[in-house]
Amino acid sequence: MDPKSVLEFASKNNAKILDLRFTDLPGLWQHVSYPIGELEESSFKEGFGFDGSSIRGWQSIHESDMLLVPDPKTAFMDPFRDTPTLVMICSVVDPITKEPYGRDPRHIAQLAEAYLHKSGIAEKAYFGAEAEFFIFDSIRFDSDTQHSFYFIDSDEGRWNTGRETNNLGYRPRFKEGYFPAPPLDHFQDLRTEMVTRMQETGMDVECHHHEVATAGQAEIDLRYDTLVNAADKMMKYKFIIKSVAQQYGKSVTFMPKPLFGDNGSGMHTHQSLWNDSKPLFAGDKYAGLSQTALWYAGGLLKHGRSISAFSAPTTNSYKRLVPGYEAPVNLAYSSRNRSAAVRIPMYSPNPKTKRLEFRPPDPSCNVYLTFAAMLMAGLDGIENKIDPGKPLDKDIFELSKEEMKSVPTMPGSLDEALKALEDDNKYLTKGGVFTQELIDLWIEYKTKNEADPVRMRPHPYEFHLYYDI
Repeated sequence: MDPKSVLEFASKNNAKILDLRFTDLPGLWQHVSYPIGELEESSFKEGFGFDGSSIRGWQSIHESDMLLVPDPKTAFMDPFRDTPTLVMICSVVDPITKEPYGRDPRHIAQLAEAYLHKSGIAEKAYFGAEAEFFIFDSIRFDSDTQHSFYFIDSDEGRWNTGRETNNLGYRPRFKEGYFPAPPLDHFQDLRTEMVTRMQETGMDVECHHHEVATAGQAEIDLRYDTLVNAADKMMKYKFIIKSVAQQYGKSVTFMPKPLFGDNGSGMHTHQSLWNDSKPLFAGDKYAGLSQTALWYAGGLLKHGRSISAFSAPTTNSYKRLVPGYEAPVNLAYSSRNRSAAVRIPMYSPNPKTKRLEFRPPDPSCNVYLTFAAMLMAGLDGIENKIDPGKPLDKDIFELSKEEMKSVPTMPGSLDEALKALEDDNKYLTKGGVFTQELIDLWIEYKTKNEADPVRMRPHPYEFHLYYDI
């Protein structure tokens, strides 16, 4: 839609409120609302003023006055509001210079797309993310000087098989939740409602299903799109899933590892490059890949550890990324081995379906920064013809200790990931896509607000281990 079409769309849907959305540095949607009469064609150039000094990751800005400039292509009606509400995703702009704000994650994703086009390597990069999540019935948590706890419950949780009241059985066993039909799958109707609401807002959904873990782990797959569009849709995806769940009296989390002893939630991200209608990743090399695709994979693998500072950006991420378990921590590629960081899906021989799947990311990430970082790593691989090495087609559990030493792995903690980003970030700053200021800010923010506070607090399990020492 263009600005005029948005005004017509608002009138047709009897919109009374305009809601403007943007993304903070960690990756959470923020918003501000106006009476719909405040929206004019000129608004798409002049924007709407707001104070950016209290937004997470932006607190240190001295010039706090900023502008939100709505993107007309993102307009949709909020399916959850009592009053008809028109929503648009915005770019953040400096009101004096009219330049995009350098800490706006969406702007960084736009710069990555522009760098791709300028490079001449490809016209478009397509991304398709498979974000998993948990649906819980209850969540309690607190942390203070003298106590710290969390308590999760789910009627579908396997731990409730012995409950004395309201117990009808039918709960997925630990690690056996993949694809069971109802009544073992408690959330078929709830996920269908989520899909319906997504479709109402113009999103293309491919499928939905229960995931491996007990206690309501789920996945809804969106059709791939260009980088910024795919990131915009992932923000809508999270908003819709959480909102539908709340209407049903449920709570959704995109934490990568909320349950001990069962599978965590990943965000496997499929990606490919195209020129017009020509897929650039299809060829006659390994698993039907082109040389371009192999070099792209080489870039993902070479920079995988630093990418993880964006793609697995929480301390909780590294409860999932643990060697020897379900997580893809091995920086290798394979058409068969799902423990490899880069997998080549083999569902179809059609060249148009040829793509790479980067498996370490999880849905706690800021998708704009994560997609941009992966694209920049892949392009660095192509530009420098980075050899990804030999594929890892063996069962990782059958490799000897000597063979395992030759397979690099993802970081084991957020601290390691941030250190990797500090040491390896030149590929991100090409073309000014990521600024050094933004990278340094990300490392400082994550260290000060997440890694350090978790490291300094006693862990509840430490009392189990050490209280009687």
